[in-house]
Amino acid sequence: MTKPGRLGVGIIGAGKVGAVLGAALRGAEHAIIGVSAVSDASRERAETLLPGVPILDVRDIVERAELVLLAVPDDALGALVEGLAKLGAWQPGQLVAHTSGRFGVGILHPVRAAGAVPLALHPAMTFTGMSLDLTRLLDCTFGVTADTAMLPIAQALVVEMGAEPVVIAEADRVLYHAALTHGSNHLVTLVAQASQLLRDVGVDAPDRMLGPLLRASLENALASGEAALTGPVARGDAGTVAAHAEALREHDGGSGGDILEAYLAMAKATARRAGSRGLLKPEQLDGIRQALAVPGDQTGDQTGGEPGGEPDGEQPQS
Repeated sequence: MTKPGRLGVGIIGAGKVGAVLGAALRGAEHAIIGVSAVSDASRERAETLLPGVPILDVRDIVERAELVLLAVPDDALGALVEGLAKLGAWQPGQLVAHTSGRFGVGILHPVRAAGAVPLALHPAMTFTGMSLDLTRLLDCTFGVTADTAMLPIAQALVVEMGAEPVVIAEADRVLYHAALTHGSNHLVTLVAQASQLLRDVGVDAPDRMLGPLLRASLENALASGEAALTGPVARGDAGTVAAHAEALREHDGGSGGDILEAYLAMAKATARRAGSRGLLKPEQLDGIRQALAVPGDQTGDQTGGEPGGEPDGEQPQS
């Protein structure tokens, strides 16, 4: 027996996100009426995660679906929505949800103008495009944006997929997405850089060395915030920081490679935050600044902020 309130869902974009969310909605007994897939990889993904679901043209999907899920890249979203509006494709009362982190419902204004209901449902998760993502959804949150009257619909869809909805204001979407990108994507870069250095000094399995350290650091940071900070910057150990910077310059052949650049930027940010919270004495902070200065740079390191005060008039960070 079909649950009440089940929808005919069309998926536009059988990328890693669209295919997985389509499978999650199907698991909640919604009917997936069709999926768009252009590349061989997306077609294979659709066949694996949405077996039996027909691959249709985008306009056919919009015509048949009660809920249209737009799982396309951020930069493609606006043009897609506008193009379908010019074709008169959007229908009154139809639910139209996108999965972009950057945008709220404002970008769906052509949808609203046609009498359809705009929703923004962004999963705060990294996707592999495989079935294991369905299990990961159970520990995932979605950034949800919708008109006040429509928020319960957006929240219910997320809950049906097994995740937790968190309401994000329209004006805050870009900052929300920046936070997730900074935390997730840049973490991957940092791990890759650390692994490269370890391989370069002869460590055969960098993942085995880094894994326990990074997992513990992440768990401690999530539980205790910046109180979990350790290492030479937090200790004010300027000599060690200077030695790190010099070793990285030599490693990069003095060319200023991406690892040195990232180390200096993150160490400066760490010192600034530690100083603004009174974790470093003034002389320790000054020593770290000098250790991070680029040779020949007469301007010095402008990390800003004094120990115990908020840097450059910024508000306290949580």
